[in-house]
Amino acid sequence: MGEYVRVGAADEVSEGGAADFEVEGAQVAVARVGGKLYAFSDICTHMGCTLVPGGDLDGTEITCGCHGSEFSIETGEVLGGPATQPIEVYPSREVDGEIQIEV
Repeated sequence: MGEYVRVGAADEVSEGGAADFEVEGAQVAVARVGGKLYAFSDICTHMGCTLVPGGDLDGTEITCGCHGSEFSIETGEVLGGPATQPIEVYPSREVDGEIQIEV
């Protein structure tokens, strides 16, 4: 198991929304859906575009704004191409008004 690190304040990610953060040199996005936090790589595996901002979050699915690749923010699985490789997902939690992810 890794260590949880602070990403940002809990109020930076509203219900149904997502925000992007830099965490230890990596671009990470955090979304809040149904009151639950989801943390995932903010970089599309197809051509390296950012998913947040520029992408479209619909429930627990995000679509890249560059070429339309679709991913599950729960599992990282590719739901629709042209991407063929999944995105990385991270365990996340909210503690004392802070968003934390495990790295």
